[in-house]
Amino acid sequence: MKLWYQSMSRTAAWGGYHAFLTKFLDKIKDPDTEIEMHGITKVGGVADQYRYLEYLESGEVMENVQTAMRRGFDGFLIGNIADPGLRECKEIANFPVLGLCEASSHLANMMGANFGFVTINEKFTPRVLENAYRYGLRERCVGARKMKIDRILNLAAGYSDPVARQSITDEFLVAARQLVDEQGAEVIIPAGGVAMALLAIDELHEVRPGVPILNGITALVKMGEMAVKTQKLTGGMFTSKRLQYAPPGVDQIAEIRKYYGDVYPTVPTV
Repeated sequence: MKLWYQSMSRTAAWGGYHAFLTKFLDKIKDPDTEIEMHGITKVGGVADQYRYLEYLESGEVMENVQTAMRRGFDGFLIGNIADPGLRECKEIANFPVLGLCEASSHLANMMGANFGFVTINEKFTPRVLENAYRYGLRERCVGARKMKIDRILNLAAGYSDPVARQSITDEFLVAARQLVDEQGAEVIIPAGGVAMALLAIDELHEVRPGVPILNGITALVKMGEMAVKTQKLTGGMFTSKRLQYAPPGVDQIAEIRKYYGDVYPTVPTV
């Protein structure tokens, strides 16, 4: 099995994050799974808590899902808590495409009666909650508490400086315990791939005894592997192509490609 892991961060800007992420992906995958990790290379990759900047980066994600299909990958994982381009990529692809928030939210829904997010900063909060509600989990999501890291690149220091990492972890735990004590959260999701990976360095798995921290990177990889295996066991079908994720039909594709380029590679030309 071969999975494409799409980070929304730029390697040159994030210090040791991508190096650790690559090692962590190798640690958590099944022995027969190959994961190829990619970052943002064209536009941005440093401040996607802003919707416009996320939009600019999402174009590369959608290009990459088509590249992954052409190169024979079995699945595509979007490792960003906003799930940028997720619906569009599901429409394009003929293999499973999963998002970090999507996978984390649904798995948390099975781990406890409810869950909550610790977001990196205030700007991220409505975006993350919007996703959870879109996934039909409004009643199970108790809400979010925020850290105060407005410049998300400040998280990069945690990969080289243990003191900086401890400061970030302490801030995360304060917010997580507020979710538990004041909002009754049973499962805590760190709302950000960079934060999830930082907590994994020190193998932090509980807010306090009995209250799990769900590492969404692990959730995304394991659910991605499950989705690929499920597709192979169900006649090659995983994502519904009825309505929401239906691509253009063969009767339209030639005209569409005339104006949009070589899009929807799975749709044959008449």
